[in-house]
Amino acid sequence: MADNANYFAGLDIGGTTVKTVLVDVRGEVAGEMIEVRSHVKDGYEATFGQLESALDQLTAAIGVTRDAVKGIGMDVPAPSCDGVIWGRANLAEDWVGTNIRDRLSERLGGTPIYMTNDGNAAALGEYAVRRKHIGGLLLVAPGTGLGGGLVLPGGRAYEGANGLALEVGHISSPFREDDGELPQCSCGKLGCLEAWVSLVALRRRIGLELAKPEHDDHPLNDGSPVEEKAFRLRDFAQEGDELANFLFQQQARILGYGIADLVRVFDPGLVVLGGGLAETEGFRDTYLDWMKEGFEERAWAMYSHSPIDPEKITTRFEWATGGDSAAALGVAFSAREMFR
Repeated sequence: MADNANYFAGLDIGGTTVKTVLVDVRGEVAGEMIEVRSHVKDGYEATFGQLESALDQLTAAIGVTRDAVKGIGMDVPAPSCDGVIWGRANLAEDWVGTNIRDRLSERLGGTPIYMTNDGNAAALGEYAVRRKHIGGLLLVAPGTGLGGGLVLPGGRAYEGANGLALEVGHISSPFREDDGELPQCSCGKLGCLEAWVSLVALRRRIGLELAKPEHDDHPLNDGSPVEEKAFRLRDFAQEGDELANFLFQQQARILGYGIADLVRVFDPGLVVLGGGLAETEGFRDTYLDWMKEGFEERAWAMYSHSPIDPEKITTRFEWATGGDSAAALGVAFSAREMFR
């Protein structure tokens, strides 16, 4: 049985699952990650029930009561400010305009809660697993969309005045379609970086390319849904398929171009790439090389190497290593710093 020392929980609320972890006052992970089904589309009260269930499982697994949890970090998959959800995203309507942080705290008997969005939480998690890193960290994570977050030296996420900072997928990108038009982003605006760098963008791009006469005989022109084609595209790229490599190279170079502008603004020193590509050995190294080509095309040379000491790298690139528990760990460590 563990003693009833202070523990801090991290609750990563996703659209499908809620991932939860505990860390102790020393910053060590206590027990295993607990994952429960998400009920975000059934309303926040239904989700609160799942969060309580996860907390009970976390504490029981290490032999303590829920009273041992002295603080909670929580992330939500939507824009929020000071505990209040500002946009629906994939949540039920009752989340919007509600102070989720304070209502959950009241339900849990006043346990203090730190709340942020999922991009910030993932960035905090990548910072937390790099125990020796004390500088800044910019996370850019291509997935279904394009998320990210910035952690300042010392381990605090930069969230902006309204919690709306670092929407990295929605910075402007100058690249255009073959017809000269800017692509439309899922947010409704034109020319966002996410409109080029995301799974959704790959679906659009592969559809446009396969419609060209020169690709009539491509194996992906098999009548399968475009969503399936996009998921299979990486396998084709790993096998050296020319079209697949063209699409991924285009995406990676445009991503590097966008990262160059982010680095020019924030100069983080370390850029971490997350999302599904972080889990693919082999191909991700090629993708990173393509991304660096776009970065070097756009960035000034000093953002790659110091002009005083050419051996000194000024912007390092690494793949995410936190895995599925990164966001939960990130907010758990933030709770530890705030509430211990």
